[in-house]
Amino acid sequence: MTTKSFLFNYEPLWQENRQGLRHKLPDNVQSWTYESGSLTQRLRNFYGDAVAVKVLLQRWHKPFLSERRLLQLPEHQYSLTREVLLHVNGKPLILARTIIPVTTIKAAKRNLSQLGNRPLGEIIFSYPKLERIAMDVALINLSTWTRSAIADAGIDQSIWGRRTVFAIAHKQMLVSEFFLPEILGNY
Repeated sequence: MTTKSFLFNYEPLWQENRQGLRHKLPDNVQSWTYESGSLTQRLRNFYGDAVAVKVLLQRWHKPFLSERRLLQLPEHQYSLTREVLLHVNGKPLILARTIIPVTTIKAAKRNLSQLGNRPLGEIIFSYPKLERIAMDVALINLSTWTRSAIADAGIDQSIWGRRTVFAIAHKQMLVSEFFLPEILGNY
């Protein structure tokens, strides 16, 4: 059996975004966690066209349990799992994990299954009726990450992330984004 994740040894522990959580996060983490627009666009506003995507994994898998529950997927249903590293000239900025059920791919006219090295945000934020349904936050410790993720992203500390349920034409998908030290410290 192939791995469910290039990034994780096991599923991260997420906290539901409840009132008051925002103020418990460091200021630099708040800025990224509560960004309402495309993170890709925010990166491009700062770095220009040097922002690139490295695809780490793209396969059909059964999502992690909490991902299935959040998307209300049956236990045995496969979804497209895509994990990427956004970087500038090899400098890691954001890791991302996206879970896209087949119904969402069909609703998006297959644009989401054929991204290649294009950022997901470029596509989903072009949909006029994109909805943001829910968001969770996590601080992911080193033992959660795989050796490969640690090596590719230069992870040497706990990393903050958010995961957001989006809907396109009322069909949901899950986007998890992890903020690497480069963007938290320098931007």
